[in-house]
Amino acid sequence: MINKLPRYSSYTDTDIDWIEKYPSHWQLIPCRAVVDHIVEKNEGGKIQNYLSLMANVGVIRYEDKGDIGNKKPEDLSKCKIVKKGQLVINSMNYSIGSYGMSPYNGVCSSVYIILEPKKNLLNRYGLRVFENSAFQKHLATFGNGILAHRAAIGWDDIKGEYIPLAPKDEQEKILQFLDHETNQIDTLIEKQQTLIQLLKEKRQAVISHAVTKGLNPDAPMKDSGVEWLGEVPEHWIVTKFSHCAQIRNGLVDPKAPDFKKLVLYAPNHIEKGTGKIVYKETAEEQGADSSKYLCYKGEVIYSKIRPALAKVAICEEETALCSADMYPINAVNGLDNRFLYFFMLSDNFTKAAILDSDRVAMPKINRESLSDYRLPVPPVIEQMAICKFIANQNTKLEELESKATKAIQLMQERRTALISAAVTGKIDVRGWRAPE
Repeated sequence: MINKLPRYSSYTDTDIDWIEKYPSHWQLIPCRAVVDHIVEKNEGGKIQNYLSLMANVGVIRYEDKGDIGNKKPEDLSKCKIVKKGQLVINSMNYSIGSYGMSPYNGVCSSVYIILEPKKNLLNRYGLRVFENSAFQKHLATFGNGILAHRAAIGWDDIKGEYIPLAPKDEQEKILQFLDHETNQIDTLIEKQQTLIQLLKEKRQAVISHAVTKGLNPDAPMKDSGVEWLGEVPEHWIVTKFSHCAQIRNGLVDPKAPDFKKLVLYAPNHIEKGTGKIVYKETAEEQGADSSKYLCYKGEVIYSKIRPALAKVAICEEETALCSADMYPINAVNGLDNRFLYFFMLSDNFTKAAILDSDRVAMPKINRESLSDYRLPVPPVIEQMAICKFIANQNTKLEELESKATKAIQLMQERRTALISAAVTGKIDVRGWRAPE
């Protein structure tokens, strides 16, 4: 779309890399000339409406963000006062989208930068300027910190940086254009995100049904005797976990020469609810020093902490290590590891594990409790057929999910490019009209 929009008739060159050139009737102006830096302390902690910044969301009330991120401080007297319409930037996370325009009056963390647009800058246009990814990347080069995405910037880094500024009436027109276009893109992204969620739910339903009901819809059923399991095919066996699966004992030192080069699986290496291994590291690469379990190719690895996340995987190495927060499990007595893996990914098992783990302060399923669980065990040939069916269905669903993810990525790139082009004057939208 950008290539179809007109350019301005005259441009002025600049030696600022991220700008290159700007429309000749615009101004090239330092940030301190368009925004004021506001530092107003919450003396005595009088204001109690604590606000947070969420990346790619903006400014929200603390109570609306849920149990994620930093906690609300008990003493709000050291917080900064924020007023409705002011721009708020997280000095440590700006480059990953942690900025916004406050819709509330309140207070926020002292690490946030509060900016008040001057008369020559519309508030929402100021937000679009700071939304420009090229400007974000430029400011990130001034940051200080060990992690690139956590490199802190301050007002001193921002105030002297130049931006191209459109006349105020043109700012309004650019806002109208961007509002219309980004709203359309956001709607399409939301539809793809909904599709991805439906595909994940479908995947979970396929697994849960196959490992508890089998593939034959006409098979006679029986009560499993387990409330969370319900009915299972009549010819299946229902037995204790400990009768068909061994949870390995014996911890080893990951610093020892025999073990330090082995892949070390930990909960953070496994995607929740899918069984996918996101990435791998050796014990040495992780700097592991506390004792770990050994696990072997084909065995199931299950995270015993926070079972609601359903972090289950299959060991892919001949020999590997897994965190002491995980159980290495080997199926025996007619149970196949792949079937056990899919069963532990099922909704039925996860819901039971959640109920069990909620009885303790830190959600965790202990070895004794897991050993007492009852599992459905089909004949081995049927287990193989079920695993093959699930794998085939997963492949189809993952292909659809991958296409939707790529579509979202392309739309996000288009959105980013539109904003950047509009606020730097690479496109002329003065004659743009919203479609009827």
